[in-house]
Formats: sequence, C-alpha cells, structure tokens
Amino acid sequence: MKQINHIPPLQKAVSDAREKGKTIGLVPTMGALHKGHISLINTAEKNGDFIVVSIFVNPTQFNNPDDLARYPRDLVSDLRMLVGHGVEIVFVPAVEEMYPEADTRQFDLSPLDQVMEGKFRPGHFNGVAQIVSRLFEAVQPDRAYFGQKDFQQLAVIRKLVDQLNLDIEIIGCPIIREADGLAMSSRNQLLTPEQRAAAPHIHAVLQKARALKNSRSPRELQAMVKEAINNHPLMQLEYFEIVDDQELKPIVSWDNSANKVGCIAVHLSEIRLIDNIYFH
Repeated sequence: MKQINHIPPLQKAVSDAREKGKTIGLVPTMGALHKGHISLINTAEKNGDFIVVSIFVNPTQFNNPDDLARYPRDLVSDLRMLVGHGVEIVFVPAVEEMYPEADTRQFDLSPLDQVMEGKFRPGHFNGVAQIVSRLFEAVQPDRAYFGQKDFQQLAVIRKLVDQLNLDIEIIGCPIIREADGLAMSSRNQLLTPEQRAAAPHIHAVLQKARALKNSRSPRELQAMVKEAINNHPLMQLEYFEIVDDQELKPIVSWDNSANKVGCIAVHLSEIRLIDNIYFH
C-alpha cells in the first residue's frame, strides 16, 4: 500500500496497473474510516480491482464552516485501518492539489439536488459533483464504490456520470450498521456517550415505519416518524421523506410502482445524522 499526495504520480501508478491488465476501482472517502468504508473496499477487492482509496475532506461540499472544522480527521488511524484489505494506493491530496484555483463550475443536478439534503444544505451536491468529477478525472476508474447510507448522494453521482458521459460503473454498497442498528458514519465519532446511546432510536423508528406500511399511508407514516423523533429529548427531526429511488419524487400512495425509500435527517444537538430504509 502506497500513499500518494499528488496527481501526476497517482496517474503514473494507475497507468502502470492498466498496462498489467488491471481494472481500476476507486473508493472516495473523507477519512475517519470505519467498517462501512472497509465494506466498499472489500467489494472492490472481490471484483479484482486495483484499488485506489482517496482521503480528502472536501471543503466545497460544506455549507456550514463549523461543520467543516468539526469533521473528524485522523490519517494515522485511517492508514492503519486500510492495511490488509488489498488497497494499492491511498491518495491523500492537499486542498491546493484538488483546487489549484477556485472551482466555479455549476452542475445541473435538478431535481435530485433540490430535495432533502439539497433543500437543507444548499450547494452541498454541487460541491460533491466538483470533487467527485475531479477524482474521476485524476484516477480514471473503471468502477467507483459508494455507500447507500448517503442514498441521495449516490443518485446524484449516477446522474453526474450520465451527464458527463463517463464510462464508469457506479456501485452502491449496502449500509453497514452497528450491532444496535445505528448506521456507521464518520460523524458517529463526534457523538457524546449520551448521544451515542440514543442514536439507534433513529433506525428503530424507521423499522417501525416499514412494519406499519400496510396499515398507514405514506403521509401518516411521515407524521408518525416526526412525532417519534421529536418526542425524544435529544433529537430534532430535520426531514423524513418517502421517495422513489430513481428521481427522488415524493411517494403519496403505496400503489406507485416505483421502489420506495424513506430518507431521514436528525439532529442530536449539533451533530447531524442521516439514514434510510427501503419500503419493500
């Protein structure tokens, strides 16, 4: 496993791998790695890819400077976690490497970037598109791996690849959860012990909503989830939406033939957690 900090040697290493007949798999991360990230890498390893993991906390996708400053960073721990998982290259660029000048590109991601995360974090997905497109340009992967916890992001990236006409397979990998149901997230590291003990309530409420699908309308389930979250003394619901899994349009009736997913964002004090669940 080799750490590379600059794009030219990264591209040379990838080119050498291609000459040996390797396919290139990219796992983009913002560090603070956990078992969810490792599951993406394991999937890439099963596909036989030459694996590149990027670690970069992208400033352009944070609409809140405090959130950017608070985001957990521990490169030593991250590198230690990657050992033994088939990773060939860890790409750890500085901000100046990825953005030698201000990125003023605006991507047309509508309507996917107008709802849920996009509504409450204006500019977030444009920043995601900026960094992901730059990583794709630098690495030229055959496949890129993203976790389904960031469900809306996955939909946005699929649209981005389609718009840019990139020959990259986007692979969504299942949510990895703690034993108590909490979706693994780098932000979990920021939770106090009291908040961490409370956090599994989010997934429990989603599971209850799914269990009640046959007896409640989508709107009734939204009201139930809102009440169940806001009645918890440590939690405040930002949104809970039931949408189709392609265009993220609201589901108003279970008769809709689309695959349906419930997406949620919850504040535990200043820490914001997201999760989702399919309504099968």
